[in-house]
Amino acid sequence: MQLPTAFEERTRLLLGQEYPAFIKALNETAPTSIRVNDKMNYVPSSQKVEWCESGYYLPERPSFTSDPFFHAGVYYVQEASSMFLQQAINQQFPDAKNILDICAAPGGKTTLLSQSFDNDTLIVSNEIIRSRVKILAENVIKWGNANVIVTNNEPADFSKLSGFFDAVIVDAPCSGEGLFRKNPAAIQEWSVDNVQKCAARQRKIVQDVWDALKTGGILVYSTCTYNREENEENVFWICKELGAELLDIDVSRWKNITVSDGGYRFYPHKTRGEGFFLSILRKTAKTPIRNYSFKKKETAKKQPTSLPSISLKRPENWIFELNNQQLKAYPRNRQKEIQLIQQTFSCVLSGIKLGEIKNKDFIPSAQLALSKELDLNTIEKVEVNYQTAIQFLKKESLTIDFSKKGFVLLTYSGQPLGWIKNLGNRYNNLYPNEWRIRMKINE
Repeated sequence: MQLPTAFEERTRLLLGQEYPAFIKALNETAPTSIRVNDKMNYVPSSQKVEWCESGYYLPERPSFTSDPFFHAGVYYVQEASSMFLQQAINQQFPDAKNILDICAAPGGKTTLLSQSFDNDTLIVSNEIIRSRVKILAENVIKWGNANVIVTNNEPADFSKLSGFFDAVIVDAPCSGEGLFRKNPAAIQEWSVDNVQKCAARQRKIVQDVWDALKTGGILVYSTCTYNREENEENVFWICKELGAELLDIDVSRWKNITVSDGGYRFYPHKTRGEGFFLSILRKTAKTPIRNYSFKKKETAKKQPTSLPSISLKRPENWIFELNNQQLKAYPRNRQKEIQLIQQTFSCVLSGIKLGEIKNKDFIPSAQLALSKELDLNTIEKVEVNYQTAIQFLKKESLTIDFSKKGFVLLTYSGQPLGWIKNLGNRYNNLYPNEWRIRMKINE
C-alpha cells in the first residue's frame, strides 16, 4: 500500500515504535463484521465482537447481496470498531429519551441505537445529503424498529429545538484515514489540507447542533481517522469553547483499545477492526429548554373498514392517522414529540406506514412487512425457498403454490421479506422497485 509521505510522517510521530506493526496491519485483509438484529436468534459465527453483544466477525466476506437475511434486516454489515458506541450507551446514557444522530447515513449507529432503546425513546436520525438519506431510511425500515424518525436537514436547523435532546451522536465526516485498507480511494483524496478542512467542518457541525443538546446531556463524538486535529484537538475545543467535560468509559476488559488524553482509539494492529476514535462528553454550558407549541392534528380514530385483518401486536400503544389515503401508526406515548419533529424538520420517515388505500384495496406497505410490530398471526403468509426468495427480491415474476387470493406475506426461514398479491392466475410482486437486487445471482 503506497501511502502519502506526509501521512506516514505524521502517523509515525503519533505511534512511535508501534508504527511498523501498524503498516503491516494496513497491508492485511480487513476483517468482516456484522451486527445482528433481535428479529430472530441468528448466530452467524462463534467469533463475537468483544465490546458489542450483538456483533460478530465472519470468517470471510460473503456476497451479502445474495443473502435474503441481509434484505430482511436480520443483520447489518458494520465495521467492528464503530460498534464501540454500544459501550458509550451502556455506561453513560442508558436512560436517554430523546436522541439525535446528526450524521447518520448509511445507518449503522442509528440501527444500533434503535435496538438499544425501546419505543419510549425517540431517535431522530438525520442526513443532509438527499441521496444518502434514502439509503438511511431503507436501512431503518429493514431494521424494523418504530422509534426512529429520519430527517433531511442541516445541523444548524436543530438549534430550533433548544435543549430538546438528552444525547447527540456526531459521527463526523472525516479524512477517512482509518478506512485506507477498505477504501483505497481515500488514500488518493488524503492531504494535510483536507485534514484541516475536515477538522474545521467537524467543529462547525458540533457548534451548529450544540443548542439542541440539553445541559447535562451527552455528546458522542467519533471519527474513522487517526490524526489529532480531527480527534483530540476537536474534543478539547468543544470542552473549552462550547462548555463540556470529558467522561470515561471503562475499557479495562479490552487492553487492545488505546486510551488517549481525549478519547478511545482503535488501531488495526491492536484491535480487530478498522481505525476509529470515540470520545464522550457531558455538556456543562447552560441551555434553556423551551416550551414548544403543537399544531392540532386530525387523526383517524380507527382503521378504515376496507382494511384487511392486518394489525400491530399491541394496537392500544399506537395512534393511527389517515392522510392522503396513507395509513400510519405512531407510538401513542411519544405523539407530541413526533408531531413537533414533523412540524419543525423535513421528515423522510416517521412512524410505521401501514399501507395505502387505492380504490377498494388496502395495499400493505413494505415497511409494515419488515416491522417488528406486525402481528404475524393476523395475516396470510407463505414460506418460500432460497430460489423464490431471490426471485422476489429481484422483483421478478413468481410461481408459488398458494391458493388463497389477496395480499400474502412472503417469508424466508420465518423472516418476512415483503408482499405479493395473489390474483388467482398470477402474482403481483410488490417489492419496492428501488430496493430490488440488480446484480446477477446464481440461484
